[in-house]
Amino acid sequence: MARRRKGLPIHGWVNFDKPEGMTSTAAVGKIRRLFNAQKAGHAGTLDPLAQGILPIALGEATKTVPFMMDATKTYHFTVRWGLATTTDDREGDVLETSEHRPTDDDIEAVLGAFVGNISQVPPAFSAIKIDGRRAYDMARAGEAPEISARNVLIDRLTLVNRPDCDSAHFEVECGKGTYVRSLARDMAEKLGTLGHVSYLRRVRVGPFNEKNTIGLDILDDLGHIAAEVDALDAMNMQLRPHLLPLQTVLDDIPALPVNEKEARDIRMGRAVNITAHVVDDKLSESHGAEQVLVLSDNHPVALGKLEEGRFQPVRVFNLSDIN
Repeated sequence: MARRRKGLPIHGWVNFDKPEGMTSTAAVGKIRRLFNAQKAGHAGTLDPLAQGILPIALGEATKTVPFMMDATKTYHFTVRWGLATTTDDREGDVLETSEHRPTDDDIEAVLGAFVGNISQVPPAFSAIKIDGRRAYDMARAGEAPEISARNVLIDRLTLVNRPDCDSAHFEVECGKGTYVRSLARDMAEKLGTLGHVSYLRRVRVGPFNEKNTIGLDILDDLGHIAAEVDALDAMNMQLRPHLLPLQTVLDDIPALPVNEKEARDIRMGRAVNITAHVVDDKLSESHGAEQVLVLSDNHPVALGKLEEGRFQPVRVFNLSDIN
């Protein structure tokens, strides 16, 4: 007999504003405990130094995490010129110094070289695996991990301001796998100096932005209030307003409504013939098999493939009445 999971079957996304100094793993654990959720996961790790948006999935929303892995991200960051560190950020030991400081014109002139598909070597202190070992474990042990360059996409890179001659503040919009620390290091090298990240904040991940984020201080306050009442009542009264729908990350996927009988069959993992429904405009533009989100009474039922009027479920959502 399978053991029953601890906690409540809470399903949805929390747009968490991670504070500096907290690991992404610790953030997930904190949110899971506050919501008393059975399971949780995150979309896109943030270094402890970094702050900002860390989307956290609860319950069945964890099945939609893969759709966030390729999401475009936006960061604000500051480069401190003249110092190279072991970690390419301010937490590392200083390796080398330079007296050269770039001008605004110098910086503007090199930005174009870092936009588009570029080759980038991740930092030595990163989670990249090399022969089964994390690069940061090797670096901490005094080894020099050999990390291969990889292609990443940078859509936009802008110089925002210069607080002083020793630093510059930037905004970058980038794709999966981009390391801002590597970007800072490489820009400094291109400018004939050294540099590292002294400040890093993520302000957008796909559909998640700063407009509906929630910080640790507010969650802690809600958690204290919730501790005084029944867990389910606490979820409904205090925390539910901060829980975003599971389908928040599925806006770009065509939606297909089904009736109750079809929904029951799909939840059982059965393929169903669907020919007489009014469907999402995106479906009418599709050709052949396509990823589709099936909805029943506007609630997500499953993700799957639709081909020639037949829907085959791939991921079924087991949602409870709590949501």
